[in-house]
Amino acid sequence: MEHPDYNSPLSIKEFLDGRGMAMQKKFGQNFLINSAARERIVSALELSPGDNVWEVGPGLGCMSDLILRSGAKLTVFEIDRGFSGALHDFFSDYEKSDTLKIVQGDVLKNWEAELMRSCGSGSCIKLFGNLPYNIAASFIADTISSGTVFSRCVFTVQREVAERMAARAGSRDYSAFSVLCQRFYDVELLPVLGAGNFWPRPNVASQTAVLSPRGKDSAGLSAVETKMFTRTVHALFSSRRKTVANNIKSVLPEGADAEEILVKSGIDPGCRAESLCTDDFSVLSLNLSSATMGMST
Repeated sequence: MEHPDYNSPLSIKEFLDGRGMAMQKKFGQNFLINSAARERIVSALELSPGDNVWEVGPGLGCMSDLILRSGAKLTVFEIDRGFSGALHDFFSDYEKSDTLKIVQGDVLKNWEAELMRSCGSGSCIKLFGNLPYNIAASFIADTISSGTVFSRCVFTVQREVAERMAARAGSRDYSAFSVLCQRFYDVELLPVLGAGNFWPRPNVASQTAVLSPRGKDSAGLSAVETKMFTRTVHALFSSRRKTVANNIKSVLPEGADAEEILVKSGIDPGCRAESLCTDDFSVLSLNLSSATMGMST
């Protein structure tokens, strides 16, 4: 079955109307109708034939089509049953050849199970998505907090989310989310996409973030260390007005001295979380892990 003209809102609307489908605002559905922008974003995946790619929120498959044409193997996660049905119709030949797999449902609930069913590690998968604004930060943080590091990520998200991903220490947008992203990935931002590139037209601008693993440093943490790192980051950002000496208490092992651990980590107890770089959090979380093990022995 031939897909609608992905560059034409009228063609897309006629297709949806013809199948009795409606845009679901709760799913944050918007179609990228700029073909040059689509090609630029997909090219950021640096695809080669045989690559394994996951795409979140494919909609009617405007990006899926480009990915499949590259020779990559594609798994898509689509929550809307109507869109899933359309994808089956558009790309049935790819499904028959096992080049495409369609996972219907909420990606927040099923991505880990799908990972276990496939290669079991993010290192063999490139992750891609024009992420709905209402789940973008949650989904990205969920994968990172689990310790899953993908071989490359290309996300188109609300501009503010992208800016938080790339924000540096001391800046207004720097947050726990920034630290989690930058602990495991180098973050590069592509040019901003204005609302006119999408249909229906959203109320916000969008931006694509390209995440590439930080070499061996990105996958060197055990599950326990990853959990402590995540807890430490969230604890220190829990109250931005308080010093790290105050905020660290919720993750401090019983009987441990906060100031001693902070000084050992090269951190001023009187500073605030937004002044610390990613490496500061890494050293601190490792020292907290060591202190926790020492207290338990």
